[in-house]
Amino acid sequence: MDMPKPGPEHAKLQRFVGSWIGDETLAASPWGPGGEATGRSHVRVALDGMSMLNDYEEEKDGKIVFRGHGVFGVDPQSGEALWWWFDSMGIPPLQPSRGKWDGDTLVFTNTSERGTGRYTYRFDGRDRYHFRIENKFPGQAEFSEFMHGDYRRA
Repeated sequence: MDMPKPGPEHAKLQRFVGSWIGDETLAASPWGPGGEATGRSHVRVALDGMSMLNDYEEEKDGKIVFRGHGVFGVDPQSGEALWWWFDSMGIPPLQPSRGKWDGDTLVFTNTSERGTGRYTYRFDGRDRYHFRIENKFPGQAEFSEFMHGDYRRA
């Protein structure tokens, strides 16, 4: 049997490969007071092109205050982008977020008993993207923005 090979959906995810830095704005939340931060990501190809691995740090007031590790992949049945996220808050993902591309925009969603998250990556050319996290917690009718950032290749 031949091993599966990366397809066009994997190639789309390779837009993330590289080092990125960006200005972030966080809303006040149960996790902190919000404010301005700097985010840094390094994304690399892994597992013969079947996954992309993302290492992330967030800096506020000259100190690293948050770290994360993401794994991007593709559902071989649906072709949807998949994203698992692990971070220094220690809450493991119950399942991957599922995403779909619309031109240069990739929108992931994830729903669990903790609520619904919507994560939007919008590429602006090859060397810049905008990212937004929106949450809708149980009992809320609308999404509220948790953070947004504007990133460029480092």
